[in-house]
Amino acid sequence: MIDLGQKLKELRLSESLTQQQLADKLQISRVNYTRYETNAVRPDYELLIKLADFYDVSLDEIFGRR
Repeated sequence: MIDLGQKLKELRLSESLTQQQLADKLQISRVNYTRYETNAVRPDYELLIKLADFYDVSLDEIFGRR
């Protein structure tokens, strides 16, 4: 099983963003975003698509299939 939270963290850090900065860009709370990075909650499909578009990567890459 992939560690989605770790991949999201790696992508965020590759852009030198804090959790708060990214949450603001996604228009969600930092607390909710933190839950995604810690694997407490899985992001829904719409948010995954927003993240893929934001980072200009495929969903396959987000899911570690690259």
